[in-house]
Amino acid sequence: MNIISLEGKEDTPKVILDKDNGVFEISGRSLPEDAREFYRPIIEWLQQYASNPNPETVFNFKLEYFNTASSKLLLDVLQTLENIPNAKVVWYHLEEDEDMEEAGKEFEDMVNVEFEFRVLAD
Repeated sequence: MNIISLEGKEDTPKVILDKDNGVFEISGRSLPEDAREFYRPIIEWLQQYASNPNPETVFNFKLEYFNTASSKLLLDVLQTLENIPNAKVVWYHLEEDEDMEEAGKEFEDMVNVEFEFRVLAD
């Protein structure tokens, strides 16, 4: 599978989807002008990956901030992970960022994927 590797910008997160090295991560800030268009190739990649996944998939979310439009698309990403056997989400948040921790817990309640919460070092 092709690797998706997008450098983070001021309004878009860094994204790495690399099946061969087992790296699945979205990090930074997510407030793209067109969230649906930004996340479409990510969701399509995951749908393709779901047909032949690694034995274990650990997807890291290291988001500092996301807007409402991104929230819906992040939920779509998480729902796609429901179709991947042995998928797990590691949701990182800054220790003092209770809002981001709570957002992860709300996502956890909405999908059937194992979540682990970790504090992100400053």
